[in-house]
Amino acid sequence: MKSYNEFYIGNEWVKPSSNDRLKVINPFTEEEIASVPEAKEADMDLAVNAARDAFDNGPWPRMSATERAKCMSQLSELLKGKAEEIAATVTAEMGSPMSFSPGGQAFAPIMVLDYYIELAETFPFEETRQGLLNPVKVFREPVGVVALVTPWNVPLFTIMSKLAPALIAGCSAIIKPAPETPINAFLLAELVAQTDIPAGVINILPADREVSQYLVSHPGIDKVSFTGSTVAGSKIGAICGEHIKRCSLELGGKSAAIILEDADLDTTIPNILPGAFMNNGQACASQTRILAPQSNYQAIVDQLAEAVSNMVVGDPMEVTTQIGPLFAERQRDRVEGYIKIGLEEGAIIATGGGRPKGFDKGWFVEPTVFANVNNSMRIAQEEIFGPVIVVIPYQDEADAIKIANQSDYGLSGSVWTRDIDHGVDIARQVRTGTYTINGFAMDFGSPFGGYKKSGLGRELGPEGLQVFLEYKTVNLPA
Repeated sequence: MKSYNEFYIGNEWVKPSSNDRLKVINPFTEEEIASVPEAKEADMDLAVNAARDAFDNGPWPRMSATERAKCMSQLSELLKGKAEEIAATVTAEMGSPMSFSPGGQAFAPIMVLDYYIELAETFPFEETRQGLLNPVKVFREPVGVVALVTPWNVPLFTIMSKLAPALIAGCSAIIKPAPETPINAFLLAELVAQTDIPAGVINILPADREVSQYLVSHPGIDKVSFTGSTVAGSKIGAICGEHIKRCSLELGGKSAAIILEDADLDTTIPNILPGAFMNNGQACASQTRILAPQSNYQAIVDQLAEAVSNMVVGDPMEVTTQIGPLFAERQRDRVEGYIKIGLEEGAIIATGGGRPKGFDKGWFVEPTVFANVNNSMRIAQEEIFGPVIVVIPYQDEADAIKIANQSDYGLSGSVWTRDIDHGVDIARQVRTGTYTINGFAMDFGSPFGGYKKSGLGRELGPEGLQVFLEYKTVNLPA
């Protein structure tokens, strides 16, 4: 895998201010596969200045949305040509299995980009209204220079979920990718350099937490868009609040999948697994709390345990692999810590719970099912972010809805039933930002985000564009 020695700033490859580097470790081999420079405050200053100049003085925010979309279409075509390399790169960086990476890590970002390119043609960036006394023009203008702080689990997808709407809005951006998975972002930079997107509109440089905080608090930044943990999000929100700085936060989840008594288990059980264990369980929207009716609880536990025990664990580069290694040794330690907590709390492991046999290296944890779980346990309330699900019994539908809502999070969820209309009724009662009946889905043309501690604002859809816009009212003479 290619290493890099410079940052992408102002449409140029710029030497870093220090010799410090970030190592990229393959979680399957536990070996270093690449390295990149580590940004310091001086590098962030340079990137913010470039983005500031591009916004304040450059053509990008003064172009029409359709003109910007044409430049972005160039990027889309380049990404499509690199999709296979992007999927393999992310898999090598963080262990996402190749059964997931081509769609989730490579083509999903392109689909988001293409959605916003198309939206540029129809979105009302300005409109005239009849006010109470006079006609009124309402302009939707770019918020300014944005800091896009993104995580390691679906790195290019989270970048594009922010970058694509920010670009269509007319913003300039500093992308701060996770230090563990920077290579896919540098690949993006190489492609951006081949487009007509003006200098300074996109700047890419990874950094650690301290320098990331410096970027968030930088006076040259008008808005921060962050995806990551709720703990980090609360700190970023506090900084932005202190500076009266716009921010969007896409944070954690502990989503509940409610299996109703009328669900066909032979269909439900295999179809519930992708939403529970996608990306090795390292997804904020994973359905990690399985709510099962008490009347059929043991049968559901048994079928889940059998299905999960048959999941293929192994080399993430193999397309048959369903569960690869966790992205870092510290993440494996975290997940194993929660497995220990679950046992101490009185839960029972129906399958998994250890490290898979046959691997001398790799930060693996077996896909795990906990039974005899009540919703007050830490394993039912806290985000584990690994291949661990808990099965919680409920007495009736009212109890199931109560349990689903008894969470600090409200990001996603699902209900499994033969009666679709009844499923919609259940969905209305669960306080969560996205919901699916008999499956797991994300629609890129619809808002994604959460209630409660799952975040602030929305990504995707027209709503994902609106968070990068300011509204201006111009009152016209009668």
